Amino acid sequence: MNSAGAITAIFAITYFCIALGHVPGLKLNRPGIALLGAIGMMIAAGVTTARAISFVNWPTIFLLFGFFVVSAQLRLSGFYDKVAGAIAARLGHPARFLLVLMAVTAGLSAFLNHDIVCFVFTPIVGAALLSKRIHPVPFLVALAIASNIGAAATLIGNPQNMMISQVARLDFGRYILWSIVPVLFALAAAYGIFWLMARNHLEAAGLAPDQAPRQPYPFNRLHTIKGIVILVVAVALFFTSLPKEVIALAAAGIHLASPKFRTDDLLGLVDWPILVLFMGLFVVTGAFESTGWGQQGVHWLAANGFNLNAPANLALVTAALSNLIGNSAAVMLLLKVVHVGQPAAACVLALANSFGGSLIIVGSVSNIIVVQQARELGVKISFMDFARLGVPTTAAALAGLLAWVAVMG
Repeated sequence: MNSAGAITAIFAITYFCIALGHVPGLKLNRPGIALLGAIGMMIAAGVTTARAISFVNWPTIFLLFGFFVVSAQLRLSGFYDKVAGAIAARLGHPARFLLVLMAVTAGLSAFLNHDIVCFVFTPIVGAALLSKRIHPVPFLVALAIASNIGAAATLIGNPQNMMISQVARLDFGRYILWSIVPVLFALAAAYGIFWLMARNHLEAAGLAPDQAPRQPYPFNRLHTIKGIVILVVAVALFFTSLPKEVIALAAAGIHLASPKFRTDDLLGLVDWPILVLFMGLFVVTGAFESTGWGQQGVHWLAANGFNLNAPANLALVTAALSNLIGNSAAVMLLLKVVHVGQPAAACVLALANSFGGSLIIVGSVSNIIVVQQARELGVKISFMDFARLGVPTTAAALAGLLAWVAVMG
């Protein structure tokens, strides 16, 4: 087999296994599969070390790492637990509680690690709902979906958008102005759909937490203020011409030089598997792009009447792939074949991968986190429980996105 054939075979096997989510008989997950794919490219396909390193978009990796550390500092300071507790205290009015829960979750997810927001909020909110005999499933699904939608509002809301911003060189402020309307529409539609479909099924008689929620981190006012100030300054600097990754690394460096939190504790909360997933997929997709077969496939589709760069087609394909292979892998693949030099295409890709992640449980890591955390409380969120609310919400969000693209020309 020649080099191009070996590269294509490894690419196909890697993405097929990522779609499965595992390799039968092995304990591999998606980051491990991506890493093995990269190793396969170097060994079987003859990709040199220097070439493999050149495929990795290091500014994206540095940006991700910096914000993981910023988020870890706020978590250790008790900020997330404090906010989650304040939300849980508003259970007297379920409609208002749902509104506050979705708004706060979306707002935090726009600027912080939305996976951690879900990880911390789920047990606190879930236990509070159960203690009041309120059925937690619709509220916890709303939490996951609000985090996906909110993460789409900025270029630092999730790892995929960070990658898109670096590759497409999107302007931070202009993206927010472009995205805010479809994001707010999606949130409003989600709130309306959830309340209409769940308001008559809120009683949870007989349900109680199987176990007490995990012990929260103690709230430290001084270090919470420090973390928020550094985050605000970093976000403000994103509106300048300074490299985003340097800003994020500087913020992380300040937190690593902490008189309060040990370096090991901060680094222990960094999402290393996500970094491994991205680096592995950069090598796999970079090697595949070098064969030219990806672009040939796009041209073939266009010649047969399917233009992948058309906003409606791109949005639907992005949403579909996000649920098939995960939104990180989907974005990594599409960045190699879509003309993201056009800002509208890059913006559609950023929004559609987040909105599409709300369709079913496997569409987003935050969805899986909520389901797993709920299970520890004795609450089962089934595939149908999630899809019953996620499918109409995703359809409304994508429809709003395409309407906004049409309005903006």
